[in-house]
Amino acid sequence: MEHTPQIALLVTAIFVLMSIPMGILVGIRRSQTGVLLLHGDDDELLRRIRAHGNFTEYVPLALLALAGAEIAGASDWLVGGCGLVLLVARAVHYVSLRSTPDGKGRVIGAALTTLVMLVLSLSILWQLAGSV
Repeated sequence: MEHTPQIALLVTAIFVLMSIPMGILVGIRRSQTGVLLLHGDDDELLRRIRAHGNFTEYVPLALLALAGAEIAGASDWLVGGCGLVLLVARAVHYVSLRSTPDGKGRVIGAALTTLVMLVLSLSILWQLAGSV
């Protein structure tokens, strides 16, 4: 069974486009502060670094799970719904971490990201168990 994961590819493209300005904002702040390594005790630079870093720590694995679920045969509504929730979760997390690091948005974004990853991994296992 060969299946190109169309939904996962679309969501991946959106996430790549989201990550580009995040990296650019880190570079801009580095240029403004003259801090080339670490964060130099600049809180704004640290928030930008962590917001981008957290994105790059969680999104790739979530996208692998999204593609895996789609390839394994999960329904389009499940894959599409998880992709949409993941997009919202990561946007909420990023905005919250950049503006109010102790805000509820961070917790909501992290919780939704974890939930999506759990649902997708269970979906993959379910699909695999059904094909044995």
